Amino acid sequence: MTMRQVSSAFSLALLAVFVCVLTACSPKYNWREAHGEKIQFTVLLPAKPASFTRQIDLDGLPVSMTMTAAEIDGVTFAVGAAELADAAQTPKALEAMRTALLNNIGGTPTAATIPGKPAGDRALDVVAAGVARGQPMRLMARLLARDKRIYQVLIVGPEKSIEAEHAETFFTSFAPS
Repeated sequence: MTMRQVSSAFSLALLAVFVCVLTACSPKYNWREAHGEKIQFTVLLPAKPASFTRQIDLDGLPVSMTMTAAEIDGVTFAVGAAELADAAQTPKALEAMRTALLNNIGGTPTAATIPGKPAGDRALDVVAAGVARGQPMRLMARLLARDKRIYQVLIVGPEKSIEAEHAETFFTSFAPS
């Protein structure tokens, strides 16, 4: 090997080490505070969130729900928020959201707890295992009602990709306004 080839090989090796060090320092979960737009809440999400609003039917209750979500490695962290016409509709709405979430993954409820305390007048926790797109999935959701407002705070993703530490950070950070 010539001196130039040795120098070039050394430079490539140094560059490879530098890239590995930079990659190791780059956090996969870059937690940031997100806020609801129309219906106020605060939550920590692991990446830059996206938001969209769409009309949904909650067992005969038409509502406009805004979802704010971020995804890391196929795991979605999301908060849905909507306002009902009447606070008396919240039990029906929460149960309809629970049913829809379970149906989305063909889920079977499992015995598990969700970190943190519910922050609403009514709360319904759902933990389930199911399958989506041929892959085993896990769902963790806290469904909340505060007056006429309803919230869907959830994590869904590949069963083995949801880490307890990240679930705790997400669920304990949620606060409706």
